[in-house]
Amino acid sequence: MIRIFALLVMALSISVHAEISVIVNPGNANAVSTDDLNRLFLGRTSSFADGSKATPLNLAEGQASRDEFDSKVLSRSSAQLKAYWSKLVFTGKGTPPKELADDAAVKAAVAADTTAIGYISSGSVDGSVKVVATF
Repeated sequence: MIRIFALLVMALSISVHAEISVIVNPGNANAVSTDDLNRLFLGRTSSFADGSKATPLNLAEGQASRDEFDSKVLSRSSAQLKAYWSKLVFTGKGTPPKELADDAAVKAAVAADTTAIGYISSGSVDGSVKVVATF
């Protein structure tokens, strides 16, 4: 009985990862690949494939969706990204994407700006934004 209980507790303690949706303003017609997302969110480019300006928006550190995005899309841990951006900022070679507090803030900012691109939990998506990728 104790073994069954222990297995049940272990099964329940495994974290369930939420699906992440990459969103843009509905007026943005650009397709976005994983490679594009890497370049945008690592500061290697500041434009979409068509040459128009892109403004990446991050969730605040510690948000589960940010950890998922960093891991699934950027293939880096939050510590690795912090070190990456610290080096670029220190040398004057880059500025990290603006951070917003939560899904609602990212969604509102993307809905209001045709240049913005961000990510939120798929459960937070509504008609005010357009999903261009899901992870």
